[in-house]
This record gives sequence, structure tokens and C-alpha cells, in this order.
Amino acid sequence: MKFWQIYKEATKQQKIRWMKKWGLIVTGCFALSFVGLLLLAKLMGPPALLVPQTTIMYAADGSKMGEINNGGQNRYWVPLEKIDKHVIDATISIEDKSFYKHNGFDMKRIGGALLADLKAGAKVQGASTITQQYARNLFLTHDKTWRRKFQEAFYTLRLEMSYSKDEILEGYLNTIYYGHGSYGIQSASRYYFGKNAEELSLGEATMLAGIPKGPSYYSPILHEENAKKRQSIILHSMAEDGTIKKASVQKAAADHLTYVREEEEEIATVAPYFQDAVMRALKKELNVNTNSIQFGGLRIYTTLDPKMQEVAEHTIENRIIDNSSIQTALVAMDPRSGDVKALVGGRDFEQSSFNRALQAKRAPGSTFKPFLYYTALEHGYTASTPIKSEPTTFAMGDGVGDYKPKNFKNRYANDFITMAQALALSDNIYAVKTNLYLGPKKLVKTAKKFGIKSELASIPSLALGSKAVGVLELTNAYGVFANGGKKVDPVFITKITDSKGKVLYEHKYESKQVIDENKAFVMTDLLAGTFDEKLNDYTSVTGSSINHYLTRPMAGKSGSTPNDSWMVGYSPQLVTGVWVGYDNNEELHDVNDTGYSKRIWAYFMEGALKNKEILSFEQPEGVTAVTINPQNGKLATDSCPITRISYYEKGTEPVEYCDEHGASNEIKAKLEQKKEEKGFFKRIFSW
Repeated sequence: MKFWQIYKEATKQQKIRWMKKWGLIVTGCFALSFVGLLLLAKLMGPPALLVPQTTIMYAADGSKMGEINNGGQNRYWVPLEKIDKHVIDATISIEDKSFYKHNGFDMKRIGGALLADLKAGAKVQGASTITQQYARNLFLTHDKTWRRKFQEAFYTLRLEMSYSKDEILEGYLNTIYYGHGSYGIQSASRYYFGKNAEELSLGEATMLAGIPKGPSYYSPILHEENAKKRQSIILHSMAEDGTIKKASVQKAAADHLTYVREEEEEIATVAPYFQDAVMRALKKELNVNTNSIQFGGLRIYTTLDPKMQEVAEHTIENRIIDNSSIQTALVAMDPRSGDVKALVGGRDFEQSSFNRALQAKRAPGSTFKPFLYYTALEHGYTASTPIKSEPTTFAMGDGVGDYKPKNFKNRYANDFITMAQALALSDNIYAVKTNLYLGPKKLVKTAKKFGIKSELASIPSLALGSKAVGVLELTNAYGVFANGGKKVDPVFITKITDSKGKVLYEHKYESKQVIDENKAFVMTDLLAGTFDEKLNDYTSVTGSSINHYLTRPMAGKSGSTPNDSWMVGYSPQLVTGVWVGYDNNEELHDVNDTGYSKRIWAYFMEGALKNKEILSFEQPEGVTAVTINPQNGKLATDSCPITRISYYEKGTEPVEYCDEHGASNEIKAKLEQKKEEKGFFKRIFSW
């Protein structure tokens, strides 16, 4: 009150002096504040450009297989050089003509906007520069408050002080909203015209440049007339700027534009179970957090072979009858690298996203026997080792009841059979006798060597696959045989980059020799015997129903329980496991149910490897090939009606000639002489 009284009584000259003085003080305060703001902006450095972006998955051939985005918001980042020049010129012309001249604020434009608003008595003209809009898109809401405007100005300063004009323009064009869920020029180009941002025509570019002012009002799909008027304004503005010729205005305005409204494929349409596996690998193995996956704009490069995946899905669809509720899982890998080439976790992802290839564990039946017979090779067995196959009751003792395994359909040789025959025929008596002789703990130890991580038990029935395992782990374990005894881990992701191509992760391929190379090859030969009818004459080998489909060297083993049907096998470049069964663990219904796994495996292997080089399994130096009589595992003579080339580690091959078909005394004499020179190969035992 006293101040205002003194002011009123002061002379005119005194008032002028006071006004100048206070004016200087206020101006100085504003100047100091501005300098302080600049210093603070400089000290804080560049703001983090945390722009939500769509993450994209790619197959091994570079094709896009899926996307992960934020609630239907499609966001992609493309460098400025990948954006059509017409888009750049049109955007600058209509949004910020002085973009390359100002430092974030266009003072002339701000003044003009204020005058226009004062004349109209309302806000009718905007003055935001591209940098200001970019700041708003990145860090702020669109609330019209003084607090928000101050924050916008501060972020604008930081952007201008930390980034080049081209970097700011690139960011703006990649974050601005173009309507219909499309953020950024690449997403808009794909949605409206089905093109990349670098492929747009002048008409298309100017149509898109007009949308951000009002994404709904200027959408050419919703309001084409409004959009065309806006396009015309932009074209004339560009002509005035000299970025296009006047003759181009009418031509571009008259162009008929086709709006394709390209809806990107939903994430679960291409290899959905494989994509599920990729997501699990990202989170559990690579520890990538959910926010980075959903909003980080990652580029995830996977091992999927689209052609093999198509063969897998097509085979399953055509081999299982439509009205069956039976389920299946398939995993196909390159045994040399561990790359998972195809994966199916069920018959319909939309009906059931439960991934049976990864999440389900079921009893593998006889597909577990190769691990037993590899253990036997380590302890003196060979492909020719004989054991009698006949109905047998095992007295377990220690309060455990008798154990009486049975062969399929109660078929027994009631005679001695070789290990090669036992595997090819899937003889359960031979397997249990071998497991008990070796000691069940040895089988558990061997299975762990192959990478079986599921819980096992040292029991006689483990030889018959009584303990549950997963499809992926069993398939990968078979890959050890195919890979010469080397174990690799399953690989789904080869590389991850950010949206600008910076490598964030790259898989390093490694292998470890976990079993003997020679014995691995011998086992491959034994597993090839499951398709060889020569190995037996009293019943069919287990692969007889599909061996006529196979046109290249293959090895494998089928297995079944009352509830599960399996087939796992390999060529030198591909190992595949197939499981078929019911989710509720009900028993398989009929011969169709039990036969699905073999047929799916055979058709898939042939289809997946079609037009691929036919490779043979590479024989190590420590293995020798001999011609035997497959019915008894002895060296064949000219009198043997059936012969087969079989493989043994050097020094373990049979030395006894077959004398069941009238072998001469001369051959017998040579045999006796050879025995004396080399010594008898000790048989395991006779039951």
C-alpha cells in the first residue's frame, strides 16, 4: 500500500526511471533463467529416445514370420535414407518450413500464430515445430497446460542441443501417428499402400503427409474428400517451396490411389508353436525382459526353415483324420548345429496353445532303447551279441514283485537273437535282460550324457521307456548319434538386433564330444536296421510299414506305450521326433492311432529333404564293415541265403563263420585257425 502511494505521488520522470530499472531487472532475470535452462539442458545431455516399437521375428531365410507389438500399435523404425524424399519435403513444407533454420522454436511463426489467435479471439493456428512435436510424441501427453508446454520447451532444447536436424527429422517421421494403429511412416506406408516408405509416389507421399494433423479427420479411408483437400494444400505448398514443379501438382492430385489396408499377419499365424518357443527362449534362456520384447523394436532372427515348417504342418494336417481329438508334436533339428528347423506343438494353436513339443512329457517307450544299447556297446556288447528271447519272469527280490515284460503281440523268437535283431524288432526281453545285467544305474547315467534332463529312475522298465521325457529333449538326444557323438544344444535364435541393426546378441555355436564316435556310428547302423527286413524272418522289423517311403540313408526307432506313439530318427543333416497321443492320457484307440507317428515322420523327412543333397553317414576310421548272416550275427559264407554288411568297432567284429547252411570243412578249419590266432571273443553270458 505504501509503495503504490509513493508511486502515485512520484513525478513522471521518476516513474519512467523506475520502469526502466525494473524492466532491466525482469529482463535480466529472464535472461539468467534462460541461460540457466540452457546450461541445465546441456548438463542433462541427450534425452533417452524410448520409443515403443514393434518387435519382428524373422525366419532363417530372412522372411518375416511374426510380430510383437503394443496392443495393436504397429511401430517400425526406418533410417532417413530409406524414406522417400517426397515424404520428407511434404512433411517439412506443411509442418515446419523453417525446420533446418531454427533452433527448435520458430519465433516468427509463434508471433504470427499469436496475432491470428488474438484476431479470432480463439486458438486457430498452431506454431509447433517438428522438434516440438517430436518432443511431445516422445515424452509428453497432449494436455494443453502451461506445465506441459514448459516441459515440451525444455525437451525441445535438449533435442536440438543433442541431435542433428536429420536425426530429429528421422525420429519424428518414425513416431508420428498416421491413424489406424500405424505409428511412423513405414507402418503407414505398409498399411495404406502395401509399400515400404522408400517406394511411395508423390501422390501417396503427400496423402500420408496430411494425415498427422488429424488422423481420423484426414484419413483417406474414412474421409477421402477431407484427405484430398489436405493433399492439394500440401502439393501447392511444395510447389511454392520449389521442391516439386507446378506441373506435378495437378498430376499428383489426379492420381487414383489404391488403399490396400494391409493388415499385418497376427503373431500366431506363421509357425505359432515355434514362435512360442522363441518367446520362451527370449525370457528363460536369454533373460530378455517383457518390456523389451513388446516395445523394444527388436529384430529377432530365428532358425526356422519356412519350407520345412510348411511340410510339417501339411503332413500332420493330411495324415490325421479331421474328426479325431488325438494330438501330436513334431520337432526337426539340424543335428550338426542344433538349429531347430521346424516345430509343431499341436494340431491347432487357436484351439490350444499348449506347446506339446516343449511342455508335455510322455513315456517314450522303445525309443529309449538306443541309449540302453549304446551303454551295452560300452560294456562289451556288439551288434552280434546273442541273448535268448522268450517269455521271462524276473524275480526282483527285496519285497518287489516279479516283473514280467512282454513283447508286442506276444511274439518271441524262443531262441537266441542278436542285439541288432533285438533293436530292429524292439524285443523287450532282450532289453530288460541287458538292463539288469549292466545295472539300471548305468542307463540313467548314459541318458544324462545324451542330454536327457527329465527325471529318470534306475528300474528294469526304464529300458522300455517307462519314464516320461519331452519331445525336444529326446529329439536332441538322437542328434548325438547323427552328429558323431557330439552334443549340441537346441537353437531357436541366432541373432537379436535393435531396430537400427546394432547387434545385441549373437549365438555362438559349440559342440561337445559326449560319447564315442565309433560307437555312435555303430548305433546309427543298428538304428538303420529298423528298416531292414533282412534282420529277421519270423516277424517284421518295426520300420517295415514305412521303409518303402524312404529314399535316402535313414536311421531311427519307433516306440509305443498304451497311451503314446513315437517315432524318432535322422539322416546326416536332419533329426526329427514325432509324438502322438491324447491330452487326457487316454489309451490309443486303434491301429490308426498307433501308426500316425511313423507315417508323419516318414512323410515329413522325405518332404523336408526333397531336392536336398543325399548324404551318407560318415564312417569313422575306427569302424570296420563286415558281411554277416543277419540271422545269427556270424560272418557270412557263400552258402548263406541272406547277407548284410554290418559295422563294428575294429577288434570287436565277429570271427566265427556261419555254418548253418552247409559250410565246408575248409572254412571250418580256417575258422578254427583264426580263433586260435585272435582268441575267442568272450560272449556275455547265456540265459
